Amino acid sequence: METRGIPLSEHKTAANFCLDGKVAVITGAASGIGYAIAKQFAANGANVSILDIEEEAAKRAASQIASDGGKAAGIRCDVTNPAEVRQIFQTIQQNGQINILVNNAGVSHIGNLETTTAADFERILNVNVKGVFYCMQEGVAAMKNQGGVILNMASIAGSSGLADRFAYSMSKGAVLAMTLSVAKDYLKHKIRCNCISPARVHTPFVDGYLKKYYPGKEEEMFRVLSGSQPIGRMAEPEEVAYLAQFLCSDEAAFLTGVNYPLDGGFFNLRG
Repeated sequence: METRGIPLSEHKTAANFCLDGKVAVITGAASGIGYAIAKQFAANGANVSILDIEEEAAKRAASQIASDGGKAAGIRCDVTNPAEVRQIFQTIQQNGQINILVNNAGVSHIGNLETTTAADFERILNVNVKGVFYCMQEGVAAMKNQGGVILNMASIAGSSGLADRFAYSMSKGAVLAMTLSVAKDYLKHKIRCNCISPARVHTPFVDGYLKKYYPGKEEEMFRVLSGSQPIGRMAEPEEVAYLAQFLCSDEAAFLTGVNYPLDGGFFNLRG
């Protein structure tokens, strides 16, 4: 029996979403979502380069992955420095062709139009927008001859109005637009480009935010923030990593130029 010309014996299962032999570069991967993605990729056969502004944290993350049997290297990288980004990508390529780039590095900011200073705006622009720009330039240069996958980390803030997230929302809207543009321009080079837009994800950043802005009320506010998603909780970093693994696998070869909300029903089930 066949389905659409493919014998059932050849149909793939979730276990086939492997990344064997792939070289993956992941920015901001020393902790949180980035680390979860790096760990998931390495566990499924990828050779992972963990890029992070915190060198020791990057090396610790790589060491942990290696202790679990994965292949990983921790590398300090300031994504706002184009010369440094270029040098690092060239060094990684000496050890193998880059197949996957995940742009996860980013910073947040709380404030509306009036309370956002020029310095605040510039910082968000440099890391969240220019950092993705610089890394995608190097990623595309590395992939043009044989194809590859670029996955950007956007946010629901980039396509939905969120209070007091003016600069952050601006930056994630730019990530979404850049994703679509790169997907369109590099189809002929067999480079796929998608993005994931998570709602709130429980990371160390969330814990630090609550400790800073709601001292003594962390648990109460955690419940409030969790309840803002219709599903009633925040996502776990591993849940973002599972989607990232699929989108970067060969099984997702027909998917490009798409924004994937990972939002617990935020867009469609509110109200």
